Amino acid sequence: QVQLAESGGGLVQAGDSLRVSCAASGRYFSNFGMGWFRQAPGKEREFVAAAIWSPIATYYADSVKGRFTISRDNGENTVYLQMNSLKGEDTAVYYCVAGRTPFRNPSLEREYEWWGLGTQVTVSS
Repeated sequence: QVQLAESGGGLVQAGDSLRVSCAASGRYFSNFGMGWFRQAPGKEREFVAAAIWSPIATYYADSVKGRFTISRDNGENTVYLQMNSLKGEDTAVYYCVAGRTPFRNPSLEREYEWWGLGTQVTVSS
């Protein structure tokens, strides 16, 4: 059974930084892509960032490019999303995702077979 468990969400002020983590269990993910989606209240779920490891590549939504960084703990099935210069519009539930590569388009939900339950990030402006 594959499980993705997010952690690290919380309440921060605009301009602050926050790091959310996702621990994957049940399968070795070295050949899988992992990423993050988010859903704000009253809005559709949207792509945030994704990363593949072989070859190494990262992808970001335009809205977070330059502020967010996705990374992985070497040798561990853990992916991180470092979020800097947070804005009120970043408030959302953040979902960790994993899927089999190669991706045709890493920003699409259908690329990801496994989803976490989400962690709430609230940015007070």
